[in-house]
Amino acid sequence: MTEKKRLRTQWLGAQPIGGLFALPYFVFVIAIFAYPLAFAVYIAFHDYFFTAPAPGTEVDRPFVGFDNFVTVLTDPRVLGSFRNTLIFLVINVPLTAVLALVLAAALNTGIRWVAAYRVAFYVPYLTASVSLVGVWMLLFSGNGLINTILGPLAPDPSWLVNSGLAMPMIAFYVTWKQLGFYILLYLAALQNVPKELYESAETDGAGVLSRFRHVTIPGVRSATTLVLILSIITGANLFTEPYLLTNGGGPDGASTTPVLLIYQLGIQQQNPDTAAAIGMILVILVGMLSLAANRATRER
Repeated sequence: MTEKKRLRTQWLGAQPIGGLFALPYFVFVIAIFAYPLAFAVYIAFHDYFFTAPAPGTEVDRPFVGFDNFVTVLTDPRVLGSFRNTLIFLVINVPLTAVLALVLAAALNTGIRWVAAYRVAFYVPYLTASVSLVGVWMLLFSGNGLINTILGPLAPDPSWLVNSGLAMPMIAFYVTWKQLGFYILLYLAALQNVPKELYESAETDGAGVLSRFRHVTIPGVRSATTLVLILSIITGANLFTEPYLLTNGGGPDGASTTPVLLIYQLGIQQQNPDTAAAIGMILVILVGMLSLAANRATRER
């Protein structure tokens, strides 16, 4: 086989028809992801605006280098939004990974009503965010059920209008809503852990915690990597929850996220260049965090 044929076989696979079947998805990725990302990079380095030029005239959108990035990185609102996202990730990512693994391990032991538990955990993930947000707003409002139960122990201002509690509450909400999906990921991974390892560890006198530490955790390490990366991406793209729960990032920007700020700057205030710069910084930071999570949990 010539080198040219070998390369063509590697690109198309053993059957050229496979490349034809993959072509629609390739076009989808280019149109939905690659082109918008490239266009956002272009916007971030230009003084760009959406206003259409008048007939017969040209609108100059000059190249400005890193000016948009300097503007973004010196804006207290932008720095505050990234700080809010960091608070969210510090709470949400480890809490999601730990709870999902513990609950998946419990469901994998064959407890009674396991199917009902799986459905109960997964239903919030399938339910529309708007309806769930409405329930949480009723529960955690100033005269809601939670404050009624807590009485004088309830925080003042209340949960979602408290600058110190708004972002943690969003983190807890997202953890609860997304937990069922991550439990299913761990359950699928646990099916591939050989039962003989548990039996051998039990024979050697290992207790429940010891088997969990030395058999379960290493056995689902690849799933843990996936859970961490997906949690980071979800947290970085947070928009719906702060927009609905705290009325657009309140109080006083305490729950504003970079994606919410991109919407406010780019769509509402018609500043797509600075919004695109925020997006580029966010992409870089998410990539770095994802690589760090992969390196920290990869199999050695």
